[in-house]
Amino acid sequence: MKILLAEDQSMVRGALAALLSMENGFEITQAEDGDRAWLLMKQHSYDILLTDIEMPGRSGLELAQWVLQQKLPTKTIIITTFGRAGYIRRAIDMGVAGFLLKDAPSEQLIQAIYKVMDGKRVIDGELAMMALGESDPLNDKERRALRLAAEGKTTAEIATVLCLSEGTVRNYLSEAIAKLHAVNRVDAARIARQKGWI
Repeated sequence: MKILLAEDQSMVRGALAALLSMENGFEITQAEDGDRAWLLMKQHSYDILLTDIEMPGRSGLELAQWVLQQKLPTKTIIITTFGRAGYIRRAIDMGVAGFLLKDAPSEQLIQAIYKVMDGKRVIDGELAMMALGESDPLNDKERRALRLAAEGKTTAEIATVLCLSEGTVRNYLSEAIAKLHAVNRVDAARIARQKGWI
């Protein structure tokens, strides 16, 4: 079973890789961030994408969305420290097969991988209940612009990264601010991050 492990914290990534490699038949490839994982998935095929959510470059949810858009046979399992309702809801909407917290017992992760490969979905019951909370009002473009703004990028820098005009970026940020009833882009990013929407 080919597993791509995307995790930006090297100690956590190393521990997970060591744990998984003890299981017979697991072949582990490591990616130190979302962009590296994306490049690897473009070059190779994997049975499982085991990914964190918040990473430099592409997030785990963006990777899951790409897998869905490309109609890849890869099954995505998210493993994170963040049990935010917005993250879980978006993950479910993107067809993520598993959603586990990093403090879950190691046997639970191994069992989840086998269940997912058998076509089942593994989402902790408490997390699934959280996902029934309020829905995300942001669209993808607003979310990406807000995420870059949260990283401290200027409107011009965001426009360059997203290949858009500065006016369009300002519109996306204004829409996000209005939808979240925020006072400015920093406040909007804070609200969206708390809810798990970026």
